[in-house]
Formats: sequence, C-alpha cells, structure tokens
Amino acid sequence: MKVLVLSGDESSPVSRIVQEGGDEVLEAKDSIAVDFIMTNNIDFVVSHGYRHIIRPPILAALPDRVVNLHISLLPWNKGADQNLWSFLEDTPKGVTIHAVDAGIDTGDILAQKEIQFRDEGSTLATTYQALREEMITLFEETWPAIKAGTCPRRPQASGGSVHRSKDKEPYAPLLVHQWATPVSLLRGKAKR
Repeated sequence: MKVLVLSGDESSPVSRIVQEGGDEVLEAKDSIAVDFIMTNNIDFVVSHGYRHIIRPPILAALPDRVVNLHISLLPWNKGADQNLWSFLEDTPKGVTIHAVDAGIDTGDILAQKEIQFRDEGSTLATTYQALREEMITLFEETWPAIKAGTCPRRPQASGGSVHRSKDKEPYAPLLVHQWATPVSLLRGKAKR
C-alpha cells in the first residue's frame, strides 16, 4: 500500500510506523490537491500535525481512507491550539485518531485515550510532548486495524468545542513564559 503522510514535522514518527508495517510512504507538508493523490497512486492518507484542510475531492477519491491524529479528546477542542484550550476551558485531555470528513475534526472516532495531568510541574510544553508521545503509541497500536478497515468506528458525541488560532488572542497575557507557562496559571481561565 502507498500511504501519504501529511505532517508539519520534517521527520514524523508516523512515517516510520507505516514503513515498519511494510507500506510505502510519501510525505508532504504543503497543501495537496486530488491530482497529487491520483498521480502518485496514493491508497491511504494519514494526517499528523498538518496545517492545511484536506479538501472534499481528496476525501471522495479515498473514501474511508483518510485519518487524522488529533491531540485532544474529541469532541473537545476541535481546530487549533488543542492543548492550550484543554487547560483554558478545563476540558478533558487526551488524544484521538479520527476519520476525516468535510468538517473540521468532526469525523468518526477510530481510537481515543484520555490523559490526566497534574498541575504541579506541568507546562504547556511538557503536556504537549506527553500528548504527542501518547498519540504515536496509540497510532502504532491501531495502525494495522485502521489500514485493514477493521478498526471500529463511532460517531463523535455531540457538544464539545472548536477553536481558531485567533481565539487565543485575549488569553495571550496569560502565556507569561510562552509554551513553558505552567498549566496551573491557565486552568479554567476561559470557562464559559
């Protein structure tokens, strides 16, 4: 199988996992079009930290074969800055692998893991790194079933939250040490 790994990272560990499973990997970090999928005979797409929207023509060309690795416990914190919002709104934290549909982080859930963090000693950077490591572990455990199409799917629960990058602007003064900011300074500051 030929798998396209869409990532913001130069060396995504997702590519290594896919290759170790015996599949061929292509990588991209820039926006792609359906022509790229067709020209390169792509069979499956895995998105991990990708900063572009995967458009409907790609989804139509690869039905049920586009997944996203998302650093939040969906349906909470769809969109941008998931880890930050999980503390600002004090919502559940975790990682989710979901099917990609036409919405933003709204597709069926394939795998999920909730994660608890203590405030003491935790920063946005350390919690992000912990979530990232849990995400890679979850992907490694579930990739064989996902690519085989045998991984159970379930619709997301209703509710949750969604954020855009600009939504964090009013809370910028709380980020006193940028990503080294202790999560204890953020917890619940944006509760609705």
